[in-house]
Amino acid sequence: MKHPLLSLFLLFYPLLLTAQVGSHRNEFAVGVNGGYVLSNVGFVPKVTQTFHGGMTGGVSFRYISEKYFQTLCSIHAEINYVQAGWKEDIVNLQNEPVLNKNTGLAEEYSRTINYIQVPVFAHLAWGKEQRGFQFFFQAGPQFGYMLNESTQMNFELNQANVQDRANTETTQYKMPVEHKFDYGIVTGIGVEYSLPKVGHLLLDARYYYGLGNLYGDTKRDYFARSNLSNIQLRLSYLFDITTTTK
Repeated sequence: MKHPLLSLFLLFYPLLLTAQVGSHRNEFAVGVNGGYVLSNVGFVPKVTQTFHGGMTGGVSFRYISEKYFQTLCSIHAEINYVQAGWKEDIVNLQNEPVLNKNTGLAEEYSRTINYIQVPVFAHLAWGKEQRGFQFFFQAGPQFGYMLNESTQMNFELNQANVQDRANTETTQYKMPVEHKFDYGIVTGIGVEYSLPKVGHLLLDARYYYGLGNLYGDTKRDYFARSNLSNIQLRLSYLFDITTTTK
């Protein structure tokens, strides 16, 4: 044959297409999750805040496709209900609570925004694959849609003691959320404990940074920025649907 190298390439080409660098896995698991969320909103102009606390829960899905050297590579996705929002830190210049002049109570204001959120992670894990502990890192995009919002406050809007506040910004009080769709990036670390025929228990901490804004951010809008961010601590349980024969 005039071209032996070409013939050799054609002979081995199908093998090259199916060759893999890592060890193949075909493991799909589903489960449930729940946890606690600490949120705030990055307002510009600034609104002083403490963390808003809320609950979260949902369903989890994971597909492990490959073990590359010592790293288990998978896609992890969730559909979660999340109580996010912000809670204001209403203090004076001496960092003392501001008292309402009509009620005599320390003024309190918070906004709860309930979302359906869908994070999609690239999930990398190291450790015991079938029985024991793993450490994992995960990161990816997150998308959310606002279901509803509610306000908790102990004073009337027209009777707020703005004069004694260190931060006098109150425009947000009369503004419902304009953008129901939210998106951003989320990353986290955690540990997993696995037992054959029992399942997988995962504990993780994650941080979400919103790239969208709750309100309009054009030159005609009041807030230049109003993005949501939060810290979550979450416990998940997964059980196997398909597993790799080892």
